[in-house]
Amino acid sequence: QVQLVESGGGLVQPGGSLRLSCAASGSIGSVFSISRMAWYRQAPGKERELVAFIFRDGSTNYADSVKGRFTISRDNAKTTVYLQMNSLKPEDTAVYYCNVITGGNSYWGRGTRVTVSL
Repeated sequence: QVQLVESGGGLVQPGGSLRLSCAASGSIGSVFSISRMAWYRQAPGKERELVAFIFRDGSTNYADSVKGRFTISRDNAKTTVYLQMNSLKPEDTAVYYCNVITGGNSYWGRGTRVTVSL
């Protein structure tokens, strides 16, 4: 079992920045076997969408809508994943969810809300 706790959401003006964090905890075997860490988001009235992910080997991928503005990274222990969000736009407003895959299982955090507005 893996538990995920996100933090860092809030209200920011267009053009501003936020940094989201997601800390994974639980059974040692599961946490240190995480193969992929990712951020998803769900805007009001829309389906949840993939924002970015990072594999165990460090390779990353981004949704086209956030390329060049968002950066996913993790700590050396590979148990915390970050999402640096720059040049935020109103359309980035959503609840952001952390997701990890380990041992063939997928785990989700409860989400952190990001609101981009004047």
